[in-house]
Amino acid sequence: MTFMHCLDYIMITLSGLVSKQGLGTLNLLSKTIHKSMGGFLFLVLSFLLCHFPSQTSSLIPFCNHDDASALLSFKSSFTLNSSSDSSRWCESPYPKTESWENGTNCCLWEGVSCDTKSGHVIGIDLSCSCLQGEFHPNTTLFKLIHLKKLNLAFNDFSNSPMPNGFGDQVALTHLNLSHSAFSGVIPSKISQLSKLVSLDLSFLGIEAGMRIEAATLENVILNATDIRELTLVFLDMSSIKPSSLSLLVNFSSSLVSLSLQNTGLQGKLANNILCLPNLQKLDLSFNWDLEGELPEFNRSTPLRYLNLSYTGFSGKLPNSINHLESLNYLSFEFCHFGGPIPVFLSNLTQLKHLDLGGNNFSGEIPSSLSNLKHLDLSGNNFIGEIPSSLSNLKHLDLSGNNFSGEIPSSLSNLQHLTYLDLSINNFVGEIPDLFDKLSKLEYLHISRNNLVGQLPSSLFGLTQLSDLDCSYNKLVGPMPDKISGLSNLIYLDMSGNSLNGTIPQWCFSLSSMLKLSLYGNQLTGPIGEFSCLSLDSCDLSHNKLQGNIPNSMFHLQNLTWLSLSSNNLTVLVDFHKFSNMQFLQILDLSENNFLYLSFNNTGSHYTFPNLRYLYLSSCNINSFPKLLSRLKYLKSLDLSRNQIHGRIPKWFNSTGKYTLSILDLSHNLLTSVGYLSLSWATMRYVDLSFNMLQGDIPVPTFGIEYFSVSNNKLTGHISSTICNASSLEILNLSHNNLTGKLPQCLGTFPYLSVLDMRRNNLGGMIPKTYLEIEALETMNFNGNQLEGPLPRSVVKCKRLRVLDLGENKIQDTFPTFLESLQQLQVLVLRANRFNGTINCLKLKNAFPMLRVFDISNNNFSGNLPTACIEDFKGMIVNVDNGMQYMTGENYSSSYYDSVVVTMKGNIYELQRILTTFTTIDLSDNRFGGVIPAIIGELKSLKGLNLSHNRITGVIPQNFGGLENLEWLDLSSNMLTGEIPKALTNLHFLSVLNLSQNQLLGMIPTGKQFDTFQNDSYEGNQGLCGLPLSKSCHNDEKLPTDSSTFQHDEEFRFGWKPVAIGYACGVVFGILLGYIVFFFRKPEWSISFVECILNQRVRKKSNRSNANTRRYNQGR
Repeated sequence: MTFMHCLDYIMITLSGLVSKQGLGTLNLLSKTIHKSMGGFLFLVLSFLLCHFPSQTSSLIPFCNHDDASALLSFKSSFTLNSSSDSSRWCESPYPKTESWENGTNCCLWEGVSCDTKSGHVIGIDLSCSCLQGEFHPNTTLFKLIHLKKLNLAFNDFSNSPMPNGFGDQVALTHLNLSHSAFSGVIPSKISQLSKLVSLDLSFLGIEAGMRIEAATLENVILNATDIRELTLVFLDMSSIKPSSLSLLVNFSSSLVSLSLQNTGLQGKLANNILCLPNLQKLDLSFNWDLEGELPEFNRSTPLRYLNLSYTGFSGKLPNSINHLESLNYLSFEFCHFGGPIPVFLSNLTQLKHLDLGGNNFSGEIPSSLSNLKHLDLSGNNFIGEIPSSLSNLKHLDLSGNNFSGEIPSSLSNLQHLTYLDLSINNFVGEIPDLFDKLSKLEYLHISRNNLVGQLPSSLFGLTQLSDLDCSYNKLVGPMPDKISGLSNLIYLDMSGNSLNGTIPQWCFSLSSMLKLSLYGNQLTGPIGEFSCLSLDSCDLSHNKLQGNIPNSMFHLQNLTWLSLSSNNLTVLVDFHKFSNMQFLQILDLSENNFLYLSFNNTGSHYTFPNLRYLYLSSCNINSFPKLLSRLKYLKSLDLSRNQIHGRIPKWFNSTGKYTLSILDLSHNLLTSVGYLSLSWATMRYVDLSFNMLQGDIPVPTFGIEYFSVSNNKLTGHISSTICNASSLEILNLSHNNLTGKLPQCLGTFPYLSVLDMRRNNLGGMIPKTYLEIEALETMNFNGNQLEGPLPRSVVKCKRLRVLDLGENKIQDTFPTFLESLQQLQVLVLRANRFNGTINCLKLKNAFPMLRVFDISNNNFSGNLPTACIEDFKGMIVNVDNGMQYMTGENYSSSYYDSVVVTMKGNIYELQRILTTFTTIDLSDNRFGGVIPAIIGELKSLKGLNLSHNRITGVIPQNFGGLENLEWLDLSSNMLTGEIPKALTNLHFLSVLNLSQNQLLGMIPTGKQFDTFQNDSYEGNQGLCGLPLSKSCHNDEKLPTDSSTFQHDEEFRFGWKPVAIGYACGVVFGILLGYIVFFFRKPEWSISFVECILNQRVRKKSNRSNANTRRYNQGR
């Protein structure tokens, strides 16, 4: 053995005594010794080691020369890049191949291990080695035929196709190619690696979509029967059926770990795969379409880790789950499990992590889960109390359940908590002052409950807290001026409460703060000076803040989101100051009526390189700011509710030329669209409504989904070029002076949800294709000149909620075919030429959601449509949704439905329809018959108008149960009988019109009836009592002799009527005598007189009966 070989043996020996980090130093020492060959001590060591080979036979020999050459060649085919995407997954990427140099022993190189006898390379670990470049299919790496372990994870092989050569390394027992940016298909030759114990092909080219074929996977399972770890995370396995995985049951009894999350597996998986005899880890998460159920477990199942989150697994948790005595981690997040949590879970003494969030579990939380450190039950239906026995918990998430009552003070027992989320529940009362006991808290969310009162002082003493969210409660009072904690606070959200007072200075000075949201409170005073320069997001909108924008705000150079909208800021601001925020993406200054923006600075440095969303509504702007042309990446622009006038300039088309998708110029004074081309390829939303635009309609282009030019002065026909905009979802051309016919092509737009053409002068017939638009939710043609019958085509618009054809010239019978529209809520046919009787088809569930039914001012006849009204189930149930307005599923708040109704005697156009608004208007027709009692069961009804018809009979007594009724108009009919006293129970009734009928009796008094005037009852000769001047007889005492004259005067029955009656009697007697004497026809005269007498007797009898009834009522 040569002296140099002895030196190498020495270095190998020493290499067994040093760490990996010291190998580089050892190599450097080896080079130095090779060059100097000095040092007496080293010579002695060399001599001893070289002459006692029996003592070194167990050491690694000098590496094989061919292997070293192959490794050096492999190294040279790549560059080193520590900032590549793959390297970012590593905590500390390190270029291991830097230690690979020619002339040194490759067995000493970083990441290389050799066989102790032959010196052949048998192991390579280059994970996180910063390699970047193409992986050649004939790479010299494949010459290392003795390789047993190969780890190339977390490198960047530039989406190279995975070579077949990996399958030729038949000696491999461990292969890890995860996060290495390969592409294409896993080569089938991989299945030849029959000695595999561990295979990791995770995250192989996420962008390139790396996949494995079913045959390849099946052969891997059949051949590699000793495999213990199989990890294929994020590998495309969508073509593989669950039956292929079932092979694991018969051929992979040695399998210990199986990780297949996010692989696209689908179908129903046999549950026996969960019972493999040696399986300790199973992860099938994020396979949304993979279904299955849990098996009955036995005590021999060694599972420690089970993750089925975000899959289609369903059913209940079997009681046998308590047999999994080794289970440490259990996650079923966002599956379809339900039922209660088995109490037997308490037997799982090793269980530390339990995640059941996003399921349908119900009942109470078992108090026996005391071993847990992590518990997530969010998004279920749990109720009851929070157990105080969970004292070991560090993480507790109960958000999105049905917990109610006060937040229990027993939470103070959970002193190890670092994470607590109680948001989106029904907790009430004040926030308990217990946070001095929860000093380790880092994350606290209690948003979206019904908490009241002030913020507890102990909350502001938490020193570890980084995330605090108390938003959307009913908290009041000021925020504390001084705090002792929150020094690590990163995220603060108190939005959606009723906090008042000024914003304390610490909100602007916490050095760790990144996000500050105080949106939607009652905060006043000025905005303080900022010193937390790290702030990333600041939302102070919808408060009552006053004064200036502080100069320090313009120095927040890291800010990406700033919203100061809907305040009372009063200041003139040079807009260019905001350009100091070079990372700003969202800027909202809207709805500050006394905020004035100056755009006079035109310097070239005045740029917003990252601005994406700019909202300047109601900011007193009177012309288009020229800076808009420099906002190259703008996506959304809102300049609505300003005083911008004139034409839209030509340069405006350069604003966000390749990015602009939302443009709102509504509520200005624009007279012409000018050079506006609407040719942005990305444009989706255009609102030019409420201006003074004249001329033809600006034509939307394909890609636009929302287009509104309503409330302008546009004229002419609707151009046929609008047919190119087949992407439209909302088209609003209402309130203009458009003429001509409706374009046929609109009926072919597949996504059209809203078609609003009301208040124009459009004529012709409604194309039959309009009722075939499957996506249509609102069709409003009110106030045009449309004619002809309604199209009788197959009604395909099953989503239609609003159909308003009022105030046109449509001549037809009632469209009973509309009964099949299960979603219809508003039907208005008023002021047309509809005629005939209404006979509903008695379909099952006809008009189940109808809440506005207006067919007034037509020529309908026959009885009132009782059969239709019986189906108005939406008016029977009294639902209080507060101040919510009708809007569609597909257009949310971008469009609100409106309707023209006769309400409380006046015609109104409701710009928005409350979801609680219900009305029936059948007035001004020729309906007859009686009022159906079913109307009295429509408990949610707010308005009823049956006036100007020919309705007979009495007012139904059950009208007294219409507890929400606000106006009732039964005027100009032929109603008889008395006014039901039960109507006085209608507490919200503010308008009542019963005039011009044949009602009689005393007018009820009390409550709302005391507010109605004479005009509510005029034209009913039989009515008496207040407010009429005609008193009822039972209210008067019999007159005495001394008051006879006064009584006669009061009722206008004095001497004049007596004299007139006497004179008439004399004339009648003379006339009768003349007839008898000259014509001699006594029989005729006797019959005539008898007829008159009988009539008088009947009238007298009727009056007597009426007086008797009044007398009895008076008693």
